[in-house]
Parts: sequence; structure tokens; C-alpha cells
Amino acid sequence: MSEHENAEALSVAVLGLGEMGSALAAALMAAGHSVTVWNRSESKAHPLVAKGARWAATPEVAVAAAEVVIVNVKGGAVAAELLRAAGAASVGRAVVDLTDGTSEESRATGQLVTELGADYLHGQIMTIAPAIGSPDAVVFYGGPRPVFDRYEALLQVLGGRATHVSADPGVAVLYGMAVHDIMWGLLNGFLHAAALLGNAGLRIGDFSQLAEPSLSALPTLFPMLANEIDRAEFATPYGALQHHLPSLEDLIAESRTRGIDIDLPTYTRNLVVEALEAGHGHDSYARLVERFSRR
Repeated sequence: MSEHENAEALSVAVLGLGEMGSALAAALMAAGHSVTVWNRSESKAHPLVAKGARWAATPEVAVAAAEVVIVNVKGGAVAAELLRAAGAASVGRAVVDLTDGTSEESRATGQLVTELGADYLHGQIMTIAPAIGSPDAVVFYGGPRPVFDRYEALLQVLGGRATHVSADPGVAVLYGMAVHDIMWGLLNGFLHAAALLGNAGLRIGDFSQLAEPSLSALPTLFPMLANEIDRAEFATPYGALQHHLPSLEDLIAESRTRGIDIDLPTYTRNLVVEALEAGHGHDSYARLVERFSRR
């Protein structure tokens, strides 16, 4: 048994055996839970069945065999379709939907599951499949707090940092989207910088090592920016927007000269120029949130 072994073994159904679903089922089995699996393609279940999982021919059969139903399929509409097909078999179960989708899709699925007579949690997984089951894996959960509390030990088997964020299942989705949004921004900025340095014949690894203190400091700005945004107070005595423009102009000029794509820094420059023209030159970078929230 693994370090996550629970004193109380539960019967769990896992619907969907893609890369992530298979990892979820394997973690549950390693923790000593009784696992029934279903997937549209039965062949994907063979490795798990060989290790002791039970195969169910239909979603309804899988749901009927379990106290907790975990869904991890491609898209919120597919998850809703499977749970609707399970129908009355869901009565009295707890459904943990770990499928990606929109906040509205998660709320609609939650309403469907509730109407079928089951409890509902939506979880947003913030890790890759190989890290499922690790103590540092983060999963945001939304839904009734008593349901989360009842199954928290089970949920920690999937990710040690299982965190309840709201009674609204859509909030878990939005939290996950926000993390990905920030991730893509940081990654794109790094890759643009890597292209610029690489064009100059510089090793990216050398830069990454030497610039590590500056790069590591960037996320420490987030709490300060969050506080400014929540308070809608942006005036700052240092690092104001007006001081960003010259550096952006230099980056664009350097990129253009070297044949590096300028769309990303130009987009940022345009945001700053717009704010300066609106009279926000002495405000912090957080002021730009208004541009993104414009309707």
C-alpha cells in the first residue's frame, strides 16, 4: 500500500481512462480503494484490470458499483452526457467531476447531478498525470463543503493539496483557468526572450542560471498586484507605467532588427501607451487590469 492508504477503503468508479483518468484510477488502487473503471475503448482498461480494477461495460454499471464516481473525460458536455446516461444509478452517490470545461458547464453538470439525487464536486487538476498522487499536487474543488469534508481523505489520494475553494463549482474552474492564463503568459515571455538571446548566439541555460534571482522574484509581485486590484488603488511612487515604455520600445527595436517576432512586446507596449494616454502614467502596472476587464 502507498503512503496515502486510507483506514476506510471506498468503492470508487472512474469514468474515462485517458492519460489523466488512468493515473487517477492507479492512485486510488495504490491507496487500497476498490476501483471500477469504464472507458469508451475497453482496451485502455486492460492494464488497470490486470492490476485488480473491475471493468464495467457501461457508465451506469460503473456508477452503480461505487460510492464515489470520478469523471475525467474530454469536455464538460461529454461528462454531462455520461452522467445523464447513468441516470438513477447515481442516486446517493458522490460525483467528483475532474473534467475540463467552462464554469457554466460545471454548474450545469452540478445541477444535473443534484437533480439525479447525487452530491457533486467539481475539481480542477493543476498538475500533469505523472504527478497525480503526489503530496504537492494541487486540485481545486468547488461544491458543498460537507461533501468535500466527507471525502477529503480520498481526494488527497489524488493530490495532497486538495483544496476547497467555494460552494460554487464554477469557482474551481475559474481558479484553474487563472493559473493556466498566468502560466501561458510567463512561458510565452520566456520563449520570446529565448529566441532573442538565441539569435544573438547566447546560451539560454547560462541566462536562466544567472538571471534566476530576478526571474524567481517575479511571482512575489503577485500578492502586491492582487492587493492593488482588489482595492482599486494603483498610484505608486516607483515602477510606474511611464517607466515601462522606454524598455518596451528598446525590446521591440532589438527584436525587429534581429528578425524576432514583435507581436508580443508590441501588444504590451500598446497596453501601456493606452494607459499613459488616459492619464495613468504614475500608476502601477496593475492599472492595466482595466484594459482586460473592459466589456
